[in-house]
Amino acid sequence: MFFGVRAGAVKSAMTDSTANKAAGDSTSKKPAPKNPRRFLRYPADIRVSIQVIRAAGTVSLWGRSTEIGEDGIGATLTEEIEPGEVVSMEFSLPVTSYPMKMRALVRYRTGLRHGFEFLALNPQQHEMLHRVCEILGTGH
Repeated sequence: MFFGVRAGAVKSAMTDSTANKAAGDSTSKKPAPKNPRRFLRYPADIRVSIQVIRAAGTVSLWGRSTEIGEDGIGATLTEEIEPGEVVSMEFSLPVTSYPMKMRALVRYRTGLRHGFEFLALNPQQHEMLHRVCEILGTGH
């Protein structure tokens, strides 16, 4: 006996608790979902120009961003690009007097909506994206 409870009853209670957790019992604690992004995203409507180099030749597209962060941008484009493709991207930020040009990796696509991760940003590009995100984060 264990504090007035038979050993079999303790084992049965432990087994029932494990089964309830496996069945999705609301008393079981689920870990909070993690945000897979390293940086926050902020709503932004920016015109983007994209060039994709493919075996059949270079494809030029354009679109509008939906959100931007320090390490990527979401945009709706005029054509589909497959996840895994690397593109050349150009867009102008409100705080810059010249367009930003960079390479980006397509991370996901849903219809014409795409998510891009910036590749090999130089220190000036990092700084400009950081400043823009700070401004967007304060709501100005």
